[in-house]
Amino acid sequence: MDIVSVAAENFRARIAENPYPGRGLIIGRGPDGGWLQVYFIMGRSEHSRNRHFVVEGTTLRTEAVDPSKVDDPSLIIYRAMAELPGIFLVTNGDQTDTVIEGIEAGESFEAALATREREPDAPNYTPRISGVLDASVDAKNPVLALNILRANDGDPAQTDRSTFHPATPPPGFGLALTTYEGDGSPLPPFRGDPLWMPLSGDAESVAETYWSALDAENRVALAVKAINFPGGESRIVVRNRFKP
Repeated sequence: MDIVSVAAENFRARIAENPYPGRGLIIGRGPDGGWLQVYFIMGRSEHSRNRHFVVEGTTLRTEAVDPSKVDDPSLIIYRAMAELPGIFLVTNGDQTDTVIEGIEAGESFEAALATREREPDAPNYTPRISGVLDASVDAKNPVLALNILRANDGDPAQTDRSTFHPATPPPGFGLALTTYEGDGSPLPPFRGDPLWMPLSGDAESVAETYWSALDAENRVALAVKAINFPGGESRIVVRNRFKP
């Protein structure tokens, strides 16, 4: 199949008809060639659903809708999108801070994530998924990388680490990682290469397309960041199911 068919099939099977992909990120380009980052969160429990997205300048973070109901904030409250000059991060956990600190110390994206493990939430052992768009060297040709930290099948106390360095996606397409392949008990972790996904329209259109496609019972929040080069200006569009 060509990329149009592959992306459409992935969107159908892994997003629109999938009750629980969990958390997911996409990095790619809109039809006009501008870069987009997508991040969404889902939840099955009251604890997981007790969140919404808050935008603070170029940063996206999760925040409790009702702080009195938060038992353990460690895996649900974090910066999901953050920036350094020419560098645009999106992750599903507090590894955002690990990568920022590592890059500021002169480390690479991959080296910073080598210090982290999959999430400790047995029996699911949720993967940590991270993506970076790096235009710090060449604003006209940003470099894309995606990373997943997943529990080892033979010994979940250990972490398998995969970093992908794909070529620049063509306009209208992006590459995605999700934490899970679908619903289940325990939840089946994402496997394989990043998935081609369609990115049709501007940030608002992409936000509406994915928000509408996510399972209405389990979706919690979604954000799309539009990044304009060579200047690197960005803006974030948000959809929240729950509000304080």
